[in-house]
Amino acid sequence: MPKTALVAGSTGLIGNQLLQLLLNDEAYTRVIAISRRKLSIENSKLINVVCELNQLNDRASELKADDVFCCLGTTMKQARSKEAFRTIDLDAPLALAKISKSNGVQNFLLISALGASKRSSVFYNQVKGEVEELIGQMGFNGYHIFRPSLLFGPRTEQRSGEDAAKVFFKIFGWLVPKKYKAIESIKVARAMLAFAKRGQQGSFVHESGELQSY
Repeated sequence: MPKTALVAGSTGLIGNQLLQLLLNDEAYTRVIAISRRKLSIENSKLINVVCELNQLNDRASELKADDVFCCLGTTMKQARSKEAFRTIDLDAPLALAKISKSNGVQNFLLISALGASKRSSVFYNQVKGEVEELIGQMGFNGYHIFRPSLLFGPRTEQRSGEDAAKVFFKIFGWLVPKKYKAIESIKVARAMLAFAKRGQQGSFVHESGELQSY
């Protein structure tokens, strides 16, 4: 049966690549993409919902789908404060999950991070763990958490730390356990699509090492 997918964070590293995969996949006849600005993509399957993240509740009727892919996220450097970080990485995903549950969404797929735990001493990982748990309590038919390690891919902004990491992994990557190795963003996007199409019931956590095979 043809399905509708929804992508939040469609201009981000993983979200953008996932959006392209969904638009090219025959299993989905409609693909809803939430973005703050109008996307430049032209595709008959694409429905672009343009709004701020704090306006999601006002657009709830436009966010009905079978599978929801939450790729929202920022960094502490970009957010500039813990409050701003929580708004994007916790409040927005929670709002989307609540809307999705109300709209009868079957599968909710969440991008989290390696080391996510609400008991972590690292604020970033603590918030990621908190949102994982809160969404898990909503009782989706299928709930998938993806915890990638350091992401490599076609970013729009330059990150000096990432460039240094690329050099490190190129030389010493063979010494690093699979779970902690840097991962190409397209592999994470492929994994999200694959698990959504399987339609498994239950809650699942996919660590970075598992995602390396996609």
